[in-house]
Amino acid sequence: MRYYIHADQFYLPNGREKGGYLEIVDGKFGAYLPEGSQVPDAVDYTGFSVAAGYVDTHIHGSVKEDVMKSDWEGINRLSEALLSAGVTSWLPTTVTASSEQLAEVCRMLAAHQGEESGAKIQGIHFEGPFFTGEHAGAENPKYMMDPSPAELDKWLEASKGMLKKISLAPERPGTPAFVSYAVSRGVKVALGHSSASYDQTKAAAQAGATIFTHTFNGMPDFSHNQPNIANAAMALENMDNELIADGHHVTPSAIKALLAAKGKDHIVLITDCMEAGMMPDGDYMLGELPVYVKDGMARLKEGDNLAGSVLQLKDGVRNLVDWGLAGKEEAVLMASYNPARSQGLLDKCGAIRPGLPADFLILKDDMSLVKTYLNGEIRWEE
Repeated sequence: MRYYIHADQFYLPNGREKGGYLEIVDGKFGAYLPEGSQVPDAVDYTGFSVAAGYVDTHIHGSVKEDVMKSDWEGINRLSEALLSAGVTSWLPTTVTASSEQLAEVCRMLAAHQGEESGAKIQGIHFEGPFFTGEHAGAENPKYMMDPSPAELDKWLEASKGMLKKISLAPERPGTPAFVSYAVSRGVKVALGHSSASYDQTKAAAQAGATIFTHTFNGMPDFSHNQPNIANAAMALENMDNELIADGHHVTPSAIKALLAAKGKDHIVLITDCMEAGMMPDGDYMLGELPVYVKDGMARLKEGDNLAGSVLQLKDGVRNLVDWGLAGKEEAVLMASYNPARSQGLLDKCGAIRPGLPADFLILKDDMSLVKTYLNGEIRWEE
């Protein structure tokens, strides 16, 4: 089946195009054709923009579903719900837990690989367990351990190769060797929940780590005379920076400084959303830890640390635009192209490009979401 979309503008990987037509062929993107091209009757979205579907590479849950405890039916319900957030691809993200608990999550997801009916699962992200307790945040310190290639092999086998990203603390003994090994096995390594020095962080980066986990959260404050992982997150080149743009985890002024230091090409918008996403305020869980949600924030009942978020990715995009920190095109790329590139997924998602699955969004001028398409079909609309 072939049809065309007409809209006011299209956010393409190499720039914004005003007007024109986007070809959809058998559920995949075809060519972009400029305004004035002769095409058959097109689906008309005059007054709207078209963007690639968003890619959330760090998300624990929503709609009372949680990657650590939900069965496959719950995970699929979550994948369907994410379409309303503009997310068409995602990495189910674990929390620090026992090795066997993590292996069981891997086995469950691997047993149903490719069966999700909503947002597409593009791999698994392990947030932990190779962290340190000082900046545990909402991660459970009792399960933290040193990096182990043997454990990684176990999880890769359990996941049938679906484990694609792991976040760890650079100061853990053996980290550089582990990072090199993980990268050789096709796993991206992110750095966070850490008290590491600048040099320890740089050593992990030089070994192959390429991402900072929710930048500025789960790490010490930037220091002008005792440089640490937060300094490294600002200073190291060719590293991507996850960012939770909800206004609670990182203030707009700190985001502005990060953007100035790293440039918009290296910012990866994430949600770090937990099971309370899209749910009312109240009591919830993150892993084994009790959480309460109030005023748009999720916090641990014990200690009051931020415990993930209740952010939807479409709102993170709007926030950056509303705060005057990014243009519309830049904000869209931070939620689509950049996360897909950071995970080596640009052959599957994150861009409007011929041959890729036609997963895309229809956006209003204020960047609010109108419709979500998956494989060229409308799957959610307001």
